[in-house]
Amino acid sequence: MTEPRGPDPYMGPVGSPAPAQDAEDHAAWQGRTRVFLQPIAAPSILGLFGFGAATLMVGAWLAGWYGSVATPLILFPFAVMAGGFAQFAAAMWSYRARDGLATGMHGIWGAFWLAFGLLFLLASVRGFPAALTPVAGLANPGFAFWFVALCLITALGAIAALGTNLALVAQLGVLALGSGFLAAGFFSGAVWPVRVSGWMFVVSALIAMYIAAAMMFEGSFGRTLLPMGKSRLGRAVPGRTSRALEYPYGQPGVKIGQ
Repeated sequence: MTEPRGPDPYMGPVGSPAPAQDAEDHAAWQGRTRVFLQPIAAPSILGLFGFGAATLMVGAWLAGWYGSVATPLILFPFAVMAGGFAQFAAAMWSYRARDGLATGMHGIWGAFWLAFGLLFLLASVRGFPAALTPVAGLANPGFAFWFVALCLITALGAIAALGTNLALVAQLGVLALGSGFLAAGFFSGAVWPVRVSGWMFVVSALIAMYIAAAMMFEGSFGRTLLPMGKSRLGRAVPGRTSRALEYPYGQPGVKIGQ
């Protein structure tokens, strides 16, 4: 950064450097900059596979395809490890990739799966009142509010994904709708919204696995094999120019996103 300067012939009318001076300062900044390369694999490969595995199993159970009231006691250990710890690790590494969307979505859903596992762990050791354990067809407003929050946050993520790719928009959009139906089911005590949410969770899980596979194949083969409908929204804002204090996107070690 340059030292603050008072009015001089190089300063414009509002106190900003003249174009020639600005270019000189930017060139000097680039000459002093050193980039330490720390390339990492796309964290969302792990995060989306973990999310997909946990959500597929629980979504199919919610849809009524298999299982009983006791089924979550069998599902929660894997759900915690895949949907909880794996996704949380992906969220933390998404910070390194400077991917705010992945950080937010993996972080909040990783937290959900950890909480889901803790709930049924306590139920399995009788450390939690059996009457409060969520069961499809019984009203449970406290559990319903879990999914109110998840629905709102995931919907915001779907909007943000419009600037990334359409596959992610679809995955988060369906997931937000599924969360909304599940909240409605546990608020009302009706079974059919829970069944609908299960179908939506399965669809969201399959789309998540598709995106993870597309990212993994692209990294392995060096080219796109599974299209994701990448968007250019937000890449350029009409009437706005800026010179960010960073090297261009895509260079080794400084790439933004995944």
